[in-house]
Amino acid sequence: MDMARTVESDLGGFMRSVGKIALLRRAVGSWGKTKLSEYSDGGSVLSRTATPTHVGDGDDDDDEKLRRREAMETLISELFASIAAIKAEYAQLQVAQSPYDPETIQSSDRLVVSQLKHLSLLKQAYLKRLPINGSGGGGSSGSRLAAELQEQRNLLRTFEITSKKLESDLERKDSQILLLKNQVSETEAICRWMEENIGPNIKRPSEKKLDGHFRLSSVDPALFLAVLRRAVKSIRSFVKLMVKEMEAARWNLTAAAGSIAPDVLRGRPEDRSFAFESYVCRIIFSGFHLRDFELGHGGAAGRPPSSFLDEFLDLKDADLGEILRRPSPLSEFCRVKYLALVHPAMEASFGGQTQRDLLSSSGGGSFPVTTQFLVQFAEMARRVWLLHRLFFSFEPAAEASIFQAGRGCRFSELFMESVVDEAGAAAVGFTVVPGFRVGRTIIQCKVYPARAAEGR
Repeated sequence: MDMARTVESDLGGFMRSVGKIALLRRAVGSWGKTKLSEYSDGGSVLSRTATPTHVGDGDDDDDEKLRRREAMETLISELFASIAAIKAEYAQLQVAQSPYDPETIQSSDRLVVSQLKHLSLLKQAYLKRLPINGSGGGGSSGSRLAAELQEQRNLLRTFEITSKKLESDLERKDSQILLLKNQVSETEAICRWMEENIGPNIKRPSEKKLDGHFRLSSVDPALFLAVLRRAVKSIRSFVKLMVKEMEAARWNLTAAAGSIAPDVLRGRPEDRSFAFESYVCRIIFSGFHLRDFELGHGGAAGRPPSSFLDEFLDLKDADLGEILRRPSPLSEFCRVKYLALVHPAMEASFGGQTQRDLLSSSGGGSFPVTTQFLVQFAEMARRVWLLHRLFFSFEPAAEASIFQAGRGCRFSELFMESVVDEAGAAAVGFTVVPGFRVGRTIIQCKVYPARAAEGR
């Protein structure tokens, strides 16, 4: 507070002094014109000597104002030069952070401290009206010019540092582009390989060779990823149809989605499908880690991986309707999952319990398909069943596994992928699609992030 009053009083005193000088100058000029003319004869010595004295005082005032102006300009030039120097060193500090350069960081830190001390000296010089010790000689004018020159040098240095940083960023982006191009080339090669090996004309492992030495019996994670994507696509198609049926039956979709994932959804209508997709995946993938898929087939435990691959090859292009009309493991799988997924109340709202009655009358052998809803469900079940067959086609050494993230788990980009475009996801709300690990390959699970308050 004392410092503030001192600055204010100094400025105020300076302005009052300038005002008094101006008033005194006008008063003296006026007094000289009136009083001296009254008491002199116009040619007296007093009349002739008054004017030179007045002019001399005015010159002193002008010189003082000029000195003050030059001092203030020098102070401002020094101030801007120091600010430009701090700006340049701050830019250098940012560049030295990555890659980490401790020597440059320490040097820039010392220079910043030095400039801050110089600013403190400028402040004291201004408050105490001390002469400014500039960086150049030749009086105030030389100091001001030297400070302006130093300011331009610091600005030029800032531009040079920024230019080098942008060049470094450009090189890094070029490297990333090259890496992405290589990844695109690898992905295209994998796609061509998969088109040859999972298309309708695929042959038996013993009959088909790739590049003269690789056989399909050596199951590749890329093939598993392709089959997984088709399964997820069929799940989403079924979810869309299910939501459409629910809307036609006048369901409260918000309440239904909220019962699946309470206090997690943001309230956006498009987010409700993630809750329904999570519910379907939870049911359809239940027991996926077991060889018999929870169907109670005791003999599946001792089956070799090659038998699962043979079943995968037999079923992938077979007629689905023909398979479901006769007793088969896939028909039983469809029956079990349908009864677990489609609640009686849901089925009744969709048009009655016809399918449940047919399943009861069939004795658990076949899976009758009579509506578009059932056709879509059967296709989804077949895709998941094929994925399960391929999953156990890997050798035990591959250590294939399925995983999901529970609510409140910390979000990890290595194992998880968010289904919504939100930056800074901290915790998981619920898993939408499970993830898989096949050997060293990790296929991320798809999760819906928790709200910000819950993720803390």
